[in-house]
Amino acid sequence: MLRGDAKLLNHYDLVDNDTKVWYGIAMIRTADGRHILILILGDVITYFFSLILALAIRYGEIPGRALISLHVYAFSVLFIVFLIVNFSAGLYNKQTLFAKGRIYGLLIRSQAIGILLSVLFFYLAPVSISPKANLFIYAVISTILLIIWRTTVFPVISSTKKQKALLIGSGEEIQDLYEEVNNRGSYDITFAELKDPSTVQESSGSETSTLLAEAIRSTGSTVIVADLRNPVVESTMRSLYYLMFSGIQVIDAGKLYEAIFDRAPLTMVGERWLVENAGGSVGGRGFYGIFKRVMDIIFATILGLISLIFFPFVYIAIKLDDKGPVFFSQDRVGRGGRPISIYKFRSMMGLKITRVGKIIRLTRIDELPQLWNVLRGDISLIGPRPELPNLVAVYEREIPYYQVRHLVQPGLSGWAQIYHQAHPHHAVAVNDTRDKLSYDLYYVKNRSFTLDLRIAMQTLRALISRRGV
Repeated sequence: MLRGDAKLLNHYDLVDNDTKVWYGIAMIRTADGRHILILILGDVITYFFSLILALAIRYGEIPGRALISLHVYAFSVLFIVFLIVNFSAGLYNKQTLFAKGRIYGLLIRSQAIGILLSVLFFYLAPVSISPKANLFIYAVISTILLIIWRTTVFPVISSTKKQKALLIGSGEEIQDLYEEVNNRGSYDITFAELKDPSTVQESSGSETSTLLAEAIRSTGSTVIVADLRNPVVESTMRSLYYLMFSGIQVIDAGKLYEAIFDRAPLTMVGERWLVENAGGSVGGRGFYGIFKRVMDIIFATILGLISLIFFPFVYIAIKLDDKGPVFFSQDRVGRGGRPISIYKFRSMMGLKITRVGKIIRLTRIDELPQLWNVLRGDISLIGPRPELPNLVAVYEREIPYYQVRHLVQPGLSGWAQIYHQAHPHHAVAVNDTRDKLSYDLYYVKNRSFTLDLRIAMQTLRALISRRGV
């Protein structure tokens, strides 16, 4: 039996009828791994140290245990609030983790929201301390220390010695992976060379093994990242298997691509990938499916009751604007490809957006009637957005495996709505939709309560920032 390297997450896979291969998916400590843990711990320590420093400034001496104990109960609740706000603001996303140009604005905005919630907490919660001066001092100090921690300390303690890697594959997504890892410099590996699979394939296994060994020796690589679903690479699998005994880590390029980009690599997706990763979605995923439905009913009911406040105002505004109908329904494609009708506040007259329509679209108020669709079970709160039937007919012809997104319940907000920048709307856009599908397939493969919660938090952030979803 193979002895697994501590740095590998081993996955059992069949290469052919005779050979079984263990291949590794490297934990290269991207933002969703060790870096996130460091950030969370560092943020908590920063918040706690900020409290001690704020008390020292406020009372002119190093605070004793009694004074700290008096404040730590109330402020510990605030620490949790700040962490939730940071999560919602995307401060723990790999896309913003090393984007130093964006970190200042994100930190200040998240701190402002956290401080606002803190003020509400201190004035509404039954706590026995006077927060006015303490909270102001704490807000200033924690913001300064967080910026120092995030921009100065964290980059130093999170840096590690990079391992050289050999990337084997071809196509646009392999090229994207090569450029992302080498250009950003925030990962624990660097690609020493990108090789086309045909250059490492020969007529016999021994020759292939020699070619791979020579490429490893000449580049000084200790890691091979390969598109294991490429037919040519599959023919070299036995050689990759034997190289593992020499201490070479073998990483699936497709899984590494998903870990870095949070999307499925479409050029590496085939029937086998879909059966392995999307087949379980047909049955609703057991307890998760039941729990998701219960949460849909609970939150749609709560949000629906709250949204009733807006209904009279929207009704009056639409009637005063153009005297047309308040609601309209639209056919969409739901789970399993069945037709559904979703409801919205009307925002258009003919092909023109009305004055009221611009406002309710910007604030997303026009989507509120779809909470009724959630209660009916037509859609979920979280899932791929349902598409128009005429567009689905085109995309199913033009885009391979497009129908796979219909294996799961569509939703009000989804993974693609959060991360895909070019949202196609009501007109055929094959290229943009193909790109969007990569995010939908990622959701189909990885959907879970934690991923749904992450989407919900990011949706809230998008609505607050008026970026929309």
